[in-house]
Parts: sequence; structure tokens; C-alpha cells
Amino acid sequence: MSQGSAPSVPGGSIQSGRPMRADARRNRDRILDAAVSVVAEQGAEASLEEIARRAGVGSATLHRHFSSRQTLLEAVFRDTVETLCATARDLTTHPDPGGALVTWLRAVARHAATNRGLSTSLMCGSADSPLGTTVQDMIVSAGDELLARAHAARAVRPDIVIMDLLMLVNGISMVTEQAGAGAATADRLLDIAVSGVRSEADGT
Repeated sequence: MSQGSAPSVPGGSIQSGRPMRADARRNRDRILDAAVSVVAEQGAEASLEEIARRAGVGSATLHRHFSSRQTLLEAVFRDTVETLCATARDLTTHPDPGGALVTWLRAVARHAATNRGLSTSLMCGSADSPLGTTVQDMIVSAGDELLARAHAARAVRPDIVIMDLLMLVNGISMVTEQAGAGAATADRLLDIAVSGVRSEADGT
């Protein structure tokens, strides 16, 4: 987003600040749902026309909610990261802290695979946007809570920090995508990596 542009309502370009009508909200939600699917298939260069077609709206409606490709991709990315963080919150009550952490790391890997090239495109394409810092802080905070529980249960080596795990998962996701491998390969590589993360006291 260029400097000096009007601030956007989170996830959209409706600038009045008034609550959206129910039909407008439904259109926005349909556009976001369609965008998630198309980005998963086509990556960050997903066709806006295809997104509008799958959402069942016209291009003009799409652009009323999202003034540019950048704002739409940012909304998709933020929406999926919020879902990832909600998963982490749900897992904080899991009776197996080590297992909960691994389950979330698998979700992070799926997120990276689904949003093909999206984070890189956004970070490179908008130096003025605070999105990168915001979503990284969200993910790190969510993962830190799960890791703290795993540390307390002695399920994870005490020297492990959350950025170690996030970089590890990101590396696995990048390699499997470049190799054209599927989710099963990513899961297998993550299993191998996790064996080195587990504490000896955990016994696994």
C-alpha cells in the first residue's frame, strides 16, 4: 500500500467506518473464502477474475471490498493466520503439551503449503505495510504459549525456542514445495525433525 492512502477497514476497502450491511458482509466473506481456495491452487498470482467468479460476485463488487490485489491478499493472509492462532489457543488445554505443540507445528506447515508464496509476495511487495511484523508477532506469541507448556512438562529440550521451530517448519515447507512433494512428505520430514526436538525425559 502506498503512503498517504486512506486507511482500510480490516480486510476490506470500505472506508466509511460504518458497520457493513448483512449482504455486503456476506459478499466479503464469500470473496475471502474463494480467495483462500484460489491462492492455494495458484499461489500469490491468483486470478482476481477467478476469485470473483467462485465467490459469485462481479469484479466491481470485489474491488469495492478490496481496492487492490495487495489488500485482498493481506486479508486472506491475516484471516488464515488468525485461524492458526485460534488453533493454538484451543490446544493450550490439551492434556499432552508435547503432542499439542507437534499438532500445531503440523498446522503451521499446512498453512505454509496452502498459502503458496503468499507471505513472501506480501513482504516483498509492500515495504510500508506492517502486516509482516503483525502476523509474525501473532504466530510467535501463539507458539510460545504452547512451547512454554511443553517445556514445563519436560516434553521438549530446554534449549529450544519458538523461532527454531518456526524456521524448521518453514524450511521443510519450502523444500517440499520446490520438490513438488505433497503433505505426506512434509509430515514425514517433520516427524524426523521432531525426534531431535523432544526431550529425553519425554521418552519418544
